[in-house]
Amino acid sequence: MPIKWLVLLLCWGVRADSRRQRSPPPVEPLDFGFVPAAVYDTHAYYEPGAVGILFHMVHAFLYAVQPNSFPKDLIVKVIQQNMGGIKIEEWRKYDDCLNPVLLQWIHYEAGFLICATIGILIVVLTPIIGMCFCVCRCCENCGGEMHQRQRKNADCQRGFYTASLVATSIFIVVGVLIAYAANHNVSIQIKSTRRLINTNMRDMKTFANNTPAQIEYLTAQYTTAKNKVLSELDNIGPLLGGRIHSQLEKEVVPSLDTALRMAGAMRETKEALENVSSSLEVLQEGTGQLQARLTGERASLSNTLSDPACTNGAVSPTCNTIRSTLSQLGISADYSKLRDVSHALDNIDTVLKTDLTNIVQKGYSSFNDTPRLVKEQTKNIVSGVKGTLDKIGAEINGFSKMFPVEASLANFTIFLNQGLKNIESYYPQIDQMDFYRWIGCVAVLCLVVLVLAFNILGLLCGSCGYDKQATPTTRGCLSNTGGNLLMAGVGFSFIFVWVLMAMVTTFFIVGGNVEKLVCEPLANRQLFKIIDTPFLVHPAKKNFLPGMLFQNPNIDLTLGSMYRDCFENNGLYHALQLETMFNINSFLNRTVYNNDLAKVFESVQVDLQHITLLEQAGRDNLINFANSGIGQIDYEAYLAEVNKGVTLVDLLSFSTDLEAQADQLPRGALENALKGHASSIRQIHREQVVPMEQAMVITFRHNTNTTHILNSYNLPAIDAAEYLITNNASHVVKQETKGYVQSLVGYFRQYTEWVKNSLTAEVAQCKPISNIVDSMEIVACSFIVDSVNTFWFGLGGCCILLIPSIIFSVKLAKYYRRMDTEDVFEE
Repeated sequence: MPIKWLVLLLCWGVRADSRRQRSPPPVEPLDFGFVPAAVYDTHAYYEPGAVGILFHMVHAFLYAVQPNSFPKDLIVKVIQQNMGGIKIEEWRKYDDCLNPVLLQWIHYEAGFLICATIGILIVVLTPIIGMCFCVCRCCENCGGEMHQRQRKNADCQRGFYTASLVATSIFIVVGVLIAYAANHNVSIQIKSTRRLINTNMRDMKTFANNTPAQIEYLTAQYTTAKNKVLSELDNIGPLLGGRIHSQLEKEVVPSLDTALRMAGAMRETKEALENVSSSLEVLQEGTGQLQARLTGERASLSNTLSDPACTNGAVSPTCNTIRSTLSQLGISADYSKLRDVSHALDNIDTVLKTDLTNIVQKGYSSFNDTPRLVKEQTKNIVSGVKGTLDKIGAEINGFSKMFPVEASLANFTIFLNQGLKNIESYYPQIDQMDFYRWIGCVAVLCLVVLVLAFNILGLLCGSCGYDKQATPTTRGCLSNTGGNLLMAGVGFSFIFVWVLMAMVTTFFIVGGNVEKLVCEPLANRQLFKIIDTPFLVHPAKKNFLPGMLFQNPNIDLTLGSMYRDCFENNGLYHALQLETMFNINSFLNRTVYNNDLAKVFESVQVDLQHITLLEQAGRDNLINFANSGIGQIDYEAYLAEVNKGVTLVDLLSFSTDLEAQADQLPRGALENALKGHASSIRQIHREQVVPMEQAMVITFRHNTNTTHILNSYNLPAIDAAEYLITNNASHVVKQETKGYVQSLVGYFRQYTEWVKNSLTAEVAQCKPISNIVDSMEIVACSFIVDSVNTFWFGLGGCCILLIPSIIFSVKLAKYYRRMDTEDVFEE
C-alpha cells in the first residue's frame, strides 16, 4: 500500500509540473535578402548661386509689400462658394455693402493694390506731365527760356545736381544689371530644365522597369519560408521528439539513473555482507580466546598481590589500589548474540544472476528512441504538408500574375518614351521663344540704357566743356552739346518711362501674387492643405485625391501624406494606401497559412505507450533484492556491539598504569612481577584486541553501506515515470507539438510581415513622384517666377529712378547749354 500511494503522489506531482505553461521556443529569423533597389538619378534641389542674393532681396521686398500669412481659409471659402460657378444670388445679398469675402481679399491684397495704384498713376500721369512739360517749355516756360540768371551759389547748385544725377545714374545701372542678370538666368535655367525632364523621365522608366522584378522577388521569397518549414519537417524527429524527450527526461532519467546505481549497489551489498560474515567469525572466535587469557592474567596478578611483601605498611596502599582494578580486566562486547548473514548473502547471489545493468540500458535506449518514434508516426503528415505548401506556392505565383502589372508598366514605359519624344520635339520652339523673350527683355533694357547713355554723355560733355570764365551766352560747343544730350535723355525718359512702368506693374501684380499664392505655399506645403481640405469640391465627397484616383472619396488619402511618403522614398502601395483597395496582408494570411495547412498541423499525434523503461525481469530483480533478507538484519544490534569496544578498559592504558604503580614499590621481586604482568597485558592487546578491533571497523563500515543501499531503493519512482509516459505524456506531447507548430507558423508570419514591410518601404519606391513635384516647383518658381520677379524688381527701380533723373537732368542742363541772354551788371 505505501508503494501504491507513493506512485500516485509522484504521478500527480509530475502532471502538475508538466501542465505549467511554457513559453514557445524562439523562432529562428529568416534571411529574405534585399529587394532589388531602384537607383534614381534626379536630385530635385536647386542652389541659385550668386543670383540667389537678388532672389532674397525680391522676397524681402514682397514680404514688406505683403506681410500677411497665406489665406488658406479664405481660398477654401472662395472655392467652396464658387465650385459650381459664381452664384449671382450669393452676391445680391450684399447690394448695400461689400461682400465679406471680397473685403478679406482686399485686406490681403492691400500691399499689392497700393503698389499697383502707384504704378498706374505713374503710367497715366507720366505722359500727361511730359506733354504738359513739353508744351510749357515751347512757350519758354518751365525752364524753356534760354536765359540764366546769375546766382552766387550757382557752382554749388551745379555740383549738387551733377552728383545727384551721377548717383541716380549709378543706381539705374545697378537696376539694369539686376534685370539683365534675371533675364539671362531664365535662359540658363531653361537648359537645366531639360536635364530635370530627362532625369525625371529616366527615373519613371526605372520605376516602371524595376517594379515587376521587385514583385517577382517578393513572391519568390515564399520559397525561403517554405524550404525552412520543409527542413524543420524533415527533422521533426530530432526537433519535436527532442523537445518531448527533454521534457520527460526530467522525471525519467533520474529514475533510470537510480536503477542503474542499484545494479552497482547490489554488488556492493554482496561484498559488504561477505566482509561482515568473515568479520563476525573473527570476532566470535577471538572473544573466547581473549576471555580465557584475560581470566588467567587476572588470576595470576591476584596471586602476585597476595605475596607477603604486600602486607608491608609502605607497600600495602599500592597493592590495594592495583587489587581494586582487577575487575576491569574483562570483555565488554558479546558477539555470540549476533545473527549470521549467510542466508541474506545466498539470496543476493541469486539476485545477481540477473544482469540489471543491461536491462536499465535497454530502458535508456527505449526512452532515447523517442525522436525516431515521432518521425515514424508523423511521416504521413510530413508528406501531406509538403503537398499543401506546393499548392500554396502555386496560388501565390498565380495571384501575382493575375494582375497585368508587367503589361501595364510596359505600356506606361512606352507612354513615357513617346511623351519624352513629344517634349523634345518642342525644344527648338522653346529655344526660339526663349531667344525672342531674351531679345525683347534686352530691348526693353536698351531703352533704359539709351537714357543712361544720354545722361552719361551729357555729364561727360558738360563737365569737360564747362568753363567757369565763360558767360552763359559764350559757353563752348562741347558744354552746349552736353546740355542738349541731357535734355534728350529727359525727352526719352518721358517717352519710355510710362511704357516700362506699365510692364513693371503688370509683372509685379502677376509675378508677386504667383510667388505669394503659389510658390511660397508650395514650398511650405500649405498648398497641399488646401487641396486636402475635406469636402472641398463637393459636399458629399470628403477627399479629392482618392475620389479622382479610385472614385472613392472616403479613403483617408491626402496629397500631403502621399507627397511625404514619396519624398521619404516609401513604396507606392503605402503612399496610395492601396491596402484599402486590396489588403495584401489579409490575402497572405488567408493563403500562406490556410485552413488546410492548419488541419494538417492539428492532426499531428504522438503515442509513447510503446516505450518501456524497465522490463519485467528488471522489476522482479529489484523486488527480489528488496526481499532478499538484508532488510531483516538487525543492523542496530551489530552497531551497538561494535560501538561497545572489545574490553572494559584500554589494556594499553591499564598496563601503563600498572608499570607506574610498580615503580613506586621498593626494588625487589614484587616490582619485577608486576612489570611482568604489565608486559603480558600488552601482549594480549597486541595479539588479541587489535585484530578484533580491525574486524569491528570492517563490520561497522559495511553495515553502514548496506543501510544506505536499502534507503536508495527507488522502484516506485520508476513506476511513476512509466505511468507518466504511458498515461499522462499526452499533455506534454500536445504542448510541445503546439510549440513546434507555432515555430513553423512563425516562419510564414515572418514572410508575411516581411512582404508587408517591403511593400511599405522597398517595392515601387515612389521617389520619382515627389521629384516631379519638386522639379515642377524648381522650374516654375525658382527658374521662372523668381527670375521674372527679379527682372521687374530691377526694371521697376530703373523706372522709379528715372523720375529724379528727369528733374536733375533738366536742372543741370541749364548750366551747360548756351543761353540766348544773360544778366548784365554795370559798374
